[in-house]
Amino acid sequence: MSEEELLKKMDSNVANRVYWSLTLLATIGGFLFGYDTADIGTALDLIPYHLSAFALGYLVAGASLGAAIGAILAGPLTDRYGRKSILIVDALIYAIGAVVSALTVNADVLLVARTFIGLAVGADSAIATAYIAEYAPKGKRGSLEMLQEWMITFAQTVSYIIGFAILFMAPSLAFNYDWRIILGLAAIPAVVGLVFRTRMPESPRWLMVKGKTERLRQTLSYLRINVSEDEVERISREVRNEENRPKFSPGVKRAFVVAGLWMMFQQITGINIPFYYGPKIFAPMFGSGSGLSSVTDGILATLIISATQTLIVLAAIKYVDSIGRRGLGKVGYLGMALFMAIGGVSALLLKGTAEVAGLIVSFIGFMIFFGLGVGGIGWTIQGEYFPTHVRGTMASLLAFINWMSNFALIEVFPAWYHTVGLGEVMFTFAGLSFLAWVIFLFLLPETKGMSVEEINSMFESMSRKEEKENYATSDLNKGEGKGERNQ
Repeated sequence: MSEEELLKKMDSNVANRVYWSLTLLATIGGFLFGYDTADIGTALDLIPYHLSAFALGYLVAGASLGAAIGAILAGPLTDRYGRKSILIVDALIYAIGAVVSALTVNADVLLVARTFIGLAVGADSAIATAYIAEYAPKGKRGSLEMLQEWMITFAQTVSYIIGFAILFMAPSLAFNYDWRIILGLAAIPAVVGLVFRTRMPESPRWLMVKGKTERLRQTLSYLRINVSEDEVERISREVRNEENRPKFSPGVKRAFVVAGLWMMFQQITGINIPFYYGPKIFAPMFGSGSGLSSVTDGILATLIISATQTLIVLAAIKYVDSIGRRGLGKVGYLGMALFMAIGGVSALLLKGTAEVAGLIVSFIGFMIFFGLGVGGIGWTIQGEYFPTHVRGTMASLLAFINWMSNFALIEVFPAWYHTVGLGEVMFTFAGLSFLAWVIFLFLLPETKGMSVEEINSMFESMSRKEEKENYATSDLNKGEGKGERNQ
């Protein structure tokens, strides 16, 4: 069996319970990612520390800054030491960060703990879908990778349910212990993830590139692919003979531009505003905006919005490998633009119950289109666009772009919101969503049903074609210039 034959066998394998179970383990980090980026929204109005506008923004956005750092660190580490080992370290960081957040003695410790948690969020967002892409059959790769997005949104919903339940059961402890419990409970799934991730196999494509034959045979056996020891040795030699290939070829650069723009726009169009600041935005709209009842009402409103996205991502998982990335992506940003505009109108022109209803409808519609055609697509193309030998590095750079965009927006939002108002902010998000729709109408290729190697070849072909067209245009311009001089 040759390298090409093995890859074809991996790509044509049936995505049975083994694949879904492995993907569930890989995306436990997605659950922690979602919970740890939403629980702060629930706890924000309960934390008893006095915070300036900047400190308030950093308390929410600090995890995003840590995530940007974690993403950059994870890239070279995962390409050198493997996907599995970094995913294990992520789970440990999640657990430590959650415990420190719950036991914090002052605001400074809490800010540091949130940034520390961010390291795991960033590393996990850089590695999880890259790991999945390296074992998933091509016919179900999108659905398997999309599970990461579902776990994120599911955990955000769980976070709001837990927050609401704790405040309902122990309202008298809200400003003393409830917020600590909300933040600290993230340690439980983190420890579960830490234990079970030690049992995961390493990525088969990474093992092929590194020539680790014995572990490769064990991983293939786990995936129900039987290959002899001699065949594994021969395949590893073939892969090592290709080590002189360029790391950052024109195709890799082109893929990075497309995916990088997608990662930036999926954040700056406002997706995390309702998740991070939803309770704080909605609380003043219920009664006087003070007291525990308005806080819980704000959490409940945000829960409704979050639950909607959790359900709609299930539809995206079902259709991403049939309708395709481009097919879903085309409707995603356009729908987001429409509903953000509806929210802007509601915030500016309506009052009282009508305003709340308009905003909830706006955010729900926005979440539907984001969940269907934007969020999961971003993590999917991040994992599948690049060749194995640079996948970890490129995925980490994309995660860095994602989290720096997130950090910038989340950090400035409190001041922006209080300066111009929610309506103007939402109209800005609508404009950015429409701009993204126009850009990706031209840039985003379809990759459904393609192996990761075929996707890499497609981007190289597109780059070569563009170079030829540029050369032809350049030669034509030179010829016209000579003709003009000869006249």
